[in-house]
Amino acid sequence: MRQDNQLIVITHLSQLISLITGFGSLILPLVLWLTQKEKVYKMDDHGKNIVNFQLSLILYFIICIPLILLFGLGLLGFLILGIISIIFPIINAIKASNGETPKYPLSLNFIS
Repeated sequence: MRQDNQLIVITHLSQLISLITGFGSLILPLVLWLTQKEKVYKMDDHGKNIVNFQLSLILYFIICIPLILLFGLGLLGFLILGIISIIFPIINAIKASNGETPKYPLSLNFIS
């Protein structure tokens, strides 16, 4: 198993692909994690955190849809989740480049 902080940083930043393509923020990190978790030291921990975060975001976005009818709270939820989905992958990529295993906020444990 090799140490590859660059690939781990890229995996964190790959969540931002949806800013360019409109989709893929779960797919790209999932593929990187599944193909590299046996080869790269600590990739398994980082990959699980990223996938759990992305699945949690999807769930929260789905919850926001009916909340749009409730005084527009869903729109506020979309805005907050959008900001979180951009800021935390960047923050955690920086932490990962320093050798830390960062955690994502509001992340549910789908995969442990």
